[in-house]
Amino acid sequence: MSALVLGPLLRYVDDTTAAVWVETAEATTVTVVRGEASACARTFGVHGHHYALVELSDLEPGSRHDYTVSLDDQQVWPVSDAIGDSMITTLTAGKPLRMAFGSCRTSVSHDRTGNESHGVDALRSYALRMADAAPVHPDHGDDPDLAEPQWPDLMLFLGDQVYADETTEAMQRFISARRDIEAPPWTELRDYEEYAHLYSLAWSDPTIRWLFSTLPSAMIFDDHDIRDDWNTSQAWKDKMEATSWWHGRIVAGLASYWVYQHLGNMSPQERRDDEIYRLVLAHEGPDELDLSEVLDTFADRADQDPTTYRWSYSRDFGTQARLVVVDSRAARVLEPSKRSLLDREERDWLDERMRGDVDHLLIGTSLPFMLATGLHHLEAFGEALAGGAWGARGAKAGERMRQKVDLEHWAAFQKSFLDVAEMAIEVASGERGRAPASVTFLSGDVHHSYVSEARLSRPATRAGGALRSALLQAVCSPIRNPLSPNMRFATAVLSYGVAGPFGRMVSMSTKVAKSPLRWKYAEGPWFDNNLACLELAGPRLRMWWASGTVVDDDHERPLLTKVADYELGS
Repeated sequence: MSALVLGPLLRYVDDTTAAVWVETAEATTVTVVRGEASACARTFGVHGHHYALVELSDLEPGSRHDYTVSLDDQQVWPVSDAIGDSMITTLTAGKPLRMAFGSCRTSVSHDRTGNESHGVDALRSYALRMADAAPVHPDHGDDPDLAEPQWPDLMLFLGDQVYADETTEAMQRFISARRDIEAPPWTELRDYEEYAHLYSLAWSDPTIRWLFSTLPSAMIFDDHDIRDDWNTSQAWKDKMEATSWWHGRIVAGLASYWVYQHLGNMSPQERRDDEIYRLVLAHEGPDELDLSEVLDTFADRADQDPTTYRWSYSRDFGTQARLVVVDSRAARVLEPSKRSLLDREERDWLDERMRGDVDHLLIGTSLPFMLATGLHHLEAFGEALAGGAWGARGAKAGERMRQKVDLEHWAAFQKSFLDVAEMAIEVASGERGRAPASVTFLSGDVHHSYVSEARLSRPATRAGGALRSALLQAVCSPIRNPLSPNMRFATAVLSYGVAGPFGRMVSMSTKVAKSPLRWKYAEGPWFDNNLACLELAGPRLRMWWASGTVVDDDHERPLLTKVADYELGS
């Protein structure tokens, strides 16, 4: 009899369908039963691992039922010691839409040692509260968001779900049992087998496993899912491709990402249209389909020619909201004379989806679109410097600075920033359909959280007129991987006071174009491990951030604490 290795993960859910992902120990048939509905799927294999995505259809909108998972007719889920029931809840039209979001979560232990090195895991704290297994901090005991929490309709993970380059002791023990960690790539990941183990470490904690089995999730990668500064520049890429190990790493990273993260992002129709999953659906015969070679070839091609596959995706929640999740890593153009965060195909795809006629337009991008203004101008300056604005010596210094201090966000790709800023302005001005109540960028990556509000730099001179939508940037980072005190101080310095005007003066010295937008903090920044929640009801938008806090020796049951609150128009 086969066993459940990882999962179940509840992935894409709408009003009538739901997808459940699992990894199993052997080739098998996976059956999911929810109420009177049931469905099954055969596993497919990748490098000795076995996976299935089971799709339930024809469900009732707004219905909620427990579900079970069986392998070859033997029930394996739920487990007897689960902290709560695993449920599938379909969407209800017109109901307020709730979404949790965040990024940057490393998988160290949840004991005193892990909490002292990486802080309390905000995702696990939230899961314990949702299961009514952890108390609210006394200072927030009467807060309805914490005292009587409402299940989100979706959890959006905005990058660095796993760390392939900064591995934990547990991961390093696994690596050292397979190969010499004194040889390249040392304690970093090398192949698919190591990625599979990394995902297991990240998602197998019983509390996290239960949360993933009940809360639908959507995901997008960032650099640490592959490697720090992934695709920051052509010089970086050339350096990586000159090593003996990079090709195996990027192939394994993208292949495993398709299996563990991207497959569940897709709607039923998108899965039927996907070039890889079509092979799974079409497979017949007694033997399990082995996708190892197919996925490796696909991942190699997607890395070398990003135009051949799209990792970005979008979905509409009726007229309440449109969520557009943008790949800001793999779709880059790195040629120095054509640098762009999005290639032409990706830019055109985004342009088609940057439209109004919904109450709220949400753009998920792992990298913040609007950084603190000091950081924004510094990155724009760094790009111009690396591009030769101060000559060859300046270009070398700019490239070193870009890689050393991670100057590779939207601001460091000014052409793309200006393109998308204009799209957002046109949506918010009512030039692309009815103006939404808000156009909100949701991001992570930077290991501090904040909300910024934007306005036009020169509203009187713009032909399209004033903004009719609130234009916001909301960041939640990290879920669990806090900055060091020194980095917190440096970030704070670049976030306040004269940093913005000084940064603009520096960027002007390299003739960086002026942004059509100006923005400032409405809330933050703060540096806690935290998880954000967003609620949409008509034109209303509200967000809050929560953190887990250990106040005594009970490391298993951290208290949930509200870090910040934001309401549009408050």
